[in-house]
Amino acid sequence: MVTQAVILAGGFGTRLQSVVSNIPKPLAPVNGRPFLDYLIRYLRHYGIKNIVLSVGYLGEKIKEAYGNNFEGIALNYAPEKEPLGTGGGIRLSLAQCHSGTVLVLNGDSFFDINLENFISAHANSSSSASLALRQVENSARYGTISVEPDAVIISFTEKNGQNSPGLINTGVYLLNRDHFMEHTPAGTNFSVEKDFFEPQAAKRAIYGFEYNGYFIDIGIPDDYARAQHEFKAFKY
Repeated sequence: MVTQAVILAGGFGTRLQSVVSNIPKPLAPVNGRPFLDYLIRYLRHYGIKNIVLSVGYLGEKIKEAYGNNFEGIALNYAPEKEPLGTGGGIRLSLAQCHSGTVLVLNGDSFFDINLENFISAHANSSSSASLALRQVENSARYGTISVEPDAVIISFTEKNGQNSPGLINTGVYLLNRDHFMEHTPAGTNFSVEKDFFEPQAAKRAIYGFEYNGYFIDIGIPDDYARAQHEFKAFKY
């Protein structure tokens, strides 16, 4: 059973600053509530008991807003003294986790999948890391991923700006904590995608499981505006 999660909440939010400034993206208001509220409630629904928030830019505002508990969920913080990238932020946060498997989410996107199914698929594989994937009509912002029929990820393709369908990384991961710590550098700025996932894919060591649930990334103004309407139906 997975009961610990990491939320990556340390980005600069440069693409969203025209509509939301002076707060980190996870605090961007959606229907009068910080986006982070929705993520935490979603995790609580699936039995997550403890969340480590990877914070950097304006991270003190997140701690001021949430403290160490939100609606029964224990919150801890992994502040970056200097930017560590997605990989470094995850590694700093995992140092505060004790579970063998930890769920990791981006703090500026939401993918509504059944986490119990995702956790079960990961547990039944030989994967050191599993990614939740989604087919989208326009993959230009994301880059694409290729998987074999048995869900083994075989390649990552950089985003190329082409408006074409593709299978994307949604920013929802299950990581074997010890494996990640053993195969990544401490105190170093690195990308979890480029410097961990891609080398592991070359070893056929990570899996990707496709789901078709609701997905939104509020990192650009158009999708942030869309969230204001769509999250009125938020079910958690």
